[in-house]
Amino acid sequence: MKRVTMLAALIGMLLTAASRAEDPAPLVLEAKIPLGAVAGRIDHFAFDADRQLLFVAELGNDSVGVVDVKERKVLRRLPALREPQGVAYHAATSTLYVANAGDGSVRLFQGPDFTPAGRIELGDDADNIRIDSWRNRIVVGYGKGALAAIDPASRRKVADMPLKGHPESFQFNETGSRIFVNVPQAREITVVDAGAGRQISALDTAGAGSNFPMAVDVDEHRLLVAFRSPAKLMVFATRTGKLEGSFDLCRDADDVFVDPQRRRLYVSCGEGVIDVLAQTSDGYERVARIPTVAGARTSLFAIATDRLYLGVRATAAEPAAIWVFRPQL
Repeated sequence: MKRVTMLAALIGMLLTAASRAEDPAPLVLEAKIPLGAVAGRIDHFAFDADRQLLFVAELGNDSVGVVDVKERKVLRRLPALREPQGVAYHAATSTLYVANAGDGSVRLFQGPDFTPAGRIELGDDADNIRIDSWRNRIVVGYGKGALAAIDPASRRKVADMPLKGHPESFQFNETGSRIFVNVPQAREITVVDAGAGRQISALDTAGAGSNFPMAVDVDEHRLLVAFRSPAKLMVFATRTGKLEGSFDLCRDADDVFVDPQRRRLYVSCGEGVIDVLAQTSDGYERVARIPTVAGARTSLFAIATDRLYLGVRATAAEPAAIWVFRPQL
């Protein structure tokens, strides 16, 4: 009787595995958009949902590519930059902001043709950019530890928010009242009062380090932080800061995005994969590991087009391109 029970259990496991193998992949490579003669590292992206334009920080090429994802072609290239890292598009003024690590400047380009429209000197290592829609500000991480607030009307820096080290990814909470900031040098996730412009607390990282990408799940009131040492996803409650769970990830994570329609996360990693995690009653579980190219670690999930865009740098085997992934249910 015991043998029969064990055999039945084994058959059940095999059937379940076979069923999962037949499930459609959660991400399908739909297209590759060539970037042309672009050399070196590709950094972060921004998106103009109205015109379906993807802005690509071509850090190693000292340029920003403007890609029409509908027509799947590069419209123009903005040259003569200095290691562009962060990009953000301010739709209300049709202005593209580009943060440059090489000289600490933020360059402005005016749409629709993206002609040069000025620069703001921050002094050192200008990096990630976010739009503060609650206060109509552009926020830029830079230097040895600060977030700069820029007024899009005057196009000047109007405030500084000091930090304990250089900021990597940062995100506003669901109400815009707080900013969560990855500060890997301080081995913490800093919590900033967005109105007062000062740190009010820090989240416990439980000894993990190299926390670079993060995202906020607005519907679930969760902060999602990807660590590289060790390769883990940590989930915090945005309202309390409490750690809700920790899950294994791919190595060298650089971007994480929430797919609210499918209750999934997409994490792009430099080891050459995209981890797809599905929400469960206990947190998250990996449902797929999509192979890409080593070093392809920056991405953007655009809800407006329902596509994940991945930056692939030029190699001997692959030209520089944007890989377009279509999610499947």
